[in-house]
Amino acid sequence: MCGTSTSQVPTTIRYWDYAKEHGFWIVSKDSDFHQRSFLRGHPPKVIWLRLGNCSTTELARTLRANLKLVAEFELHEMASFLILP
Repeated sequence: MCGTSTSQVPTTIRYWDYAKEHGFWIVSKDSDFHQRSFLRGHPPKVIWLRLGNCSTTELARTLRANLKLVAEFELHEMASFLILP
């Protein structure tokens, strides 16, 4: 990315780099992050929500319903991504 303006860098890469630099996770319905995590590992860790078209409330409900899995994922040092239904 050297010599490339930020506007030319794909959004997925910008989000990935920002999360990595700041210790964040990525929670997304976008398979690009899952694939990137599979290829590059972590950080950042990725939670891939395999949900169709749904509301923010449904997304939040899914995360809350899987809180135990998310907590276990956080503690697993080798885990790069978590897939939630």
